[in-house]
Amino acid sequence: MQTQASDAGINIHTGRIAPLNQANVDTDQIIPKQFLTAVTRSGYGKHLFHDWRYLDEHEQVLNPDFALNNAEHQGASILLTRENFGCGSSREHAPWALDDYGFKIVIATSFADIFYGNCINNQLLPVQLASHEIDQLFAVVEDDATVEVTVNLQEQSVKVNELSFHFDIAEQHKTSLLKGLDAIGLTLELNDKISAFENSRPLWQQA
Repeated sequence: MQTQASDAGINIHTGRIAPLNQANVDTDQIIPKQFLTAVTRSGYGKHLFHDWRYLDEHEQVLNPDFALNNAEHQGASILLTRENFGCGSSREHAPWALDDYGFKIVIATSFADIFYGNCINNQLLPVQLASHEIDQLFAVVEDDATVEVTVNLQEQSVKVNELSFHFDIAEQHKTSLLKGLDAIGLTLELNDKISAFENSRPLWQQA
């Protein structure tokens, strides 16, 4: 896994893919409600996909049929999945869990809107590709689980072997990720303009 940062954010990332060949993965599957007991962003990775990863409630027995438990996918930093990923509740713990597990990028056909925004705010890059492009990526990983994929945010490209795909992303979201800023950080970049506006108001409005 290799990440080339731009300032404090992400620009170019090269890593292996973990395939989750399933549509409509909701946030309760990503991080079940019983683990939403803290307000910090760490410690959720071990509970990621709890109901699928483990055969017991105490997380002692791994499910050998779940793809992320396969030895060849350990250390993968890119999650590959299908449409409507992150649907369900709006819990921000979902991208926290994905990031804490080690994922830096999620590639899917589509994302739930709130989940997508939560990813941007937490420096987890959501990449949306066409269904036939997703199919090609699944085929590549099935053929070689160790293959490395390069995602270039500046160029908005996904490259592996001879394949190259372009993805769209709103300019504001792209800027947030490149600079490593959440919504508050973006607002603080305008601090001088905000202060100038406040100081230009009549005194009776500044109280």
